[in-house]
Amino acid sequence: MARHLFKCIDGHTAGNPVRVVAEGGPDLQGKNMSEKRGHFLREFDWIRRGLMFEPRGHDMMSGSIFYPPSDPANDLGILFIETSGCLPMCGHGTIGSITIGLEEGLIRPKTPGIVMLETPAGLVRVRYEIRDGKVLWVAFTNVPAYVAATDLELETSELGTLRFDVAYGGNFYAIVDPQPNFPGLETFRASELIRFSRELRTLINARYPDRFIHPEDRSISGVSHVLWAGKPLAKDSTARNAVFYGDNAIDRSPCGTGTSARMAQWVHRARLRVGEAFLHESFIGSRFEGRVLAEARIGELPAIVPEIRGSAWVYGYNTLVIDEAHPFPQGFQVL
Repeated sequence: MARHLFKCIDGHTAGNPVRVVAEGGPDLQGKNMSEKRGHFLREFDWIRRGLMFEPRGHDMMSGSIFYPPSDPANDLGILFIETSGCLPMCGHGTIGSITIGLEEGLIRPKTPGIVMLETPAGLVRVRYEIRDGKVLWVAFTNVPAYVAATDLELETSELGTLRFDVAYGGNFYAIVDPQPNFPGLETFRASELIRFSRELRTLINARYPDRFIHPEDRSISGVSHVLWAGKPLAKDSTARNAVFYGDNAIDRSPCGTGTSARMAQWVHRARLRVGEAFLHESFIGSRFEGRVLAEARIGELPAIVPEIRGSAWVYGYNTLVIDEAHPFPQGFQVL
């Protein structure tokens, strides 16, 4: 029976976990991170399940593995792993992984203050400030975000008819704003939002199986996240959200790709303009600062170029073992 060791560094971004696999990640084949993501999913997804699921992880666990860049002009590639799979892009994961990588000496940028990061969703430009060995903040220019659909409606078993938009910010999000049958996220417990989300996501992907496909990368498809909106806690915040992901998780951070998707929605609805700050709160009140840097296009679709800024912290070091002779080598979930 094989025994596999993984040296990991754990941290969190605005409250949501980030586990960087510093040693033990598999060699991957492909000309870019999208192809390498496909290789990982075909042959090495047992690593993701073993490191993210219980007993080594938990429902909110999220992580990453660094790779050499496909283009030598860039600094590195990244594979995002979490309980829901290998995301094309992860915002809180980018902030946390870059913070951990810089503070722990895993990343040595060609240009100080800038990291050119190859993700499965595309090239992401990252800025940061470091002082006395601590990364104070990370800001990344995300892949273009756009609105894929507006004012869709579905009948749900508990909330009745729900109206929602779908937007892309690195992943596809169903965005549920306050409405007669949903007064706002502050009205519900996290456990209730998780239950509502599972049903709504299933209904959306069953009703629209071929509608939400990225026009430039067909490997990115389907609504994977549900964003519930509500009233901000702080007076100077712009908005608040609770993002459902995986099968049993509410994002503790404001969610970077979700913030990107929501800014695209707000621009589409003329609620946000280029250059304006978008201070986005999470379910627990932590914040990211978003900003629309420019308008853009994805094929024939109008889009935005979003920037997301936040901070992360290292809190632990561990060596994890996946031993095929042990019970649950690939982990488990309790839903």
